Formats: sequence, structure tokens, C-alpha cells
Amino acid sequence: MSGVVESVADDVKSFAIGDEVYSMIRFPEGVFGESRAYAEYVSVPASQIAHKPMGIDHVQAAAAPMSLLTAWQFMIEQGHDVPNPLQPNQHEPVPLKGRNVLINGAAGGVGHFAVQLAKWKEAYVIAVASGKHEAFLRSLGVDEFIDYKKTIPEEVVHDLDLVIDSIGGPTTDRFLRTLKPGGALFPIFGLGASGREEAEKLGITFSTTQVRSSGEHWQKSLDCLITGRFMLP
Repeated sequence: MSGVVESVADDVKSFAIGDEVYSMIRFPEGVFGESRAYAEYVSVPASQIAHKPMGIDHVQAAAAPMSLLTAWQFMIEQGHDVPNPLQPNQHEPVPLKGRNVLINGAAGGVGHFAVQLAKWKEAYVIAVASGKHEAFLRSLGVDEFIDYKKTIPEEVVHDLDLVIDSIGGPTTDRFLRTLKPGGALFPIFGLGASGREEAEKLGITFSTTQVRSSGEHWQKSLDCLITGRFMLP
């Protein structure tokens, strides 16, 4: 959601009436009711909102939190110690500077933020998407582009340090062959994947996580939005 603060609790000091803010509310703990924002007014924990960037409107701001926070928590910092419901160990982002990173589904909501985070951290980025999105992804600074409709990426790319598969699911295992030992595969949607054992044998980290609401992370990513490091389609 994105909107204007109507009232604040007495102990809230970082936000005031009239502030423009954005958020993803109580996710995932309130997904069956308390996280919904389909209303004229909604209550939000102060720890889960951030000030809306001046350079984007409320529609753009409302579209950003889920995708941006997912990319941030997978790639930059998870930022919490809540037990991982998708695997026994906690997810840990890996270094990006100077690394070869492939992003599958690079033109999607999570994907285009993942591209920008990787470039911000000075990675070499290979983007996989439909050919119609090449110009957009080139404008974000990708170093290589693969049109998956013409080329099968796992047949032409090798020795990668990291794959961010923003599509994930049962097809994510195919990217194991593109990674070098010590590399990592992060499927955004980890359910249905069966390659954990193979990844372990290959010396590859296979990891996923559950995105969680965090005003702190939105405020950090907000700095990137303000300075023009991020673009919204």
C-alpha cells in the first residue's frame, strides 16, 4: 500500500500526520487478514513503513514493496532471524562485487530490482528474459542479455557465481549446471525444486527464504530510489 498518514500513536516519533508512506503490511504473519490493504484506512506498525520517495507516485510506490523487498532480502541482507519455513537453515546472501550473476526472469517485478541491486554492488550481470525486454534491461546496465525464446541459457552459460531465478519452482534445478563449485542458486519460489541434494554434491549453495515486512529495509532501499539508482518500469 501507499498513502498518507492520518494519525499516529503517542509513542511514534519517526512519522507524522500528513507524511506520505508506503508499506507491505504484516507479511507473511497477517496474510489471512491483517496484511490486506483493500480499504480506505488501514493500521500499520511503525516498524513496517517507510517514507515514500518524492520521485514516484502512490501507484508506483504501492507496487514496489513486495518485489523490492524480496530482491533485497535474497541479495543484500535477510535482516531477521525468524526460522526459515522453506529449509532448515537460514538464508544468507552472498558477496556480489566482481561476481558473475545470472538473473532469470530479469524483466519481472523481482527480476528488474535484482538486476539493479547486482549492478549497484558491481556484479557482472547476465539477464535472461524475452527479447522484447532487451532494451529495458540494457538501460538498467546488464552486461549480457539472453533471449530465452531463442537460446537455452543453461546450455551457453557456465562458471557462474550466483543465479537468481525469479521464476523458480520445479525448473530451477536446470541452473545447477551453470554454476561453478562454491556458487549459489537462489530460487525466489523454492517449492517444487528437487535439486538440493545434487547442489550439495556439486558444492553449490541452494537457498531460499520467506520475505518479511521491514520498514528498515524499505528505508535503505529508499535511498537508492532517491538517488536514481533504481528504476520502476
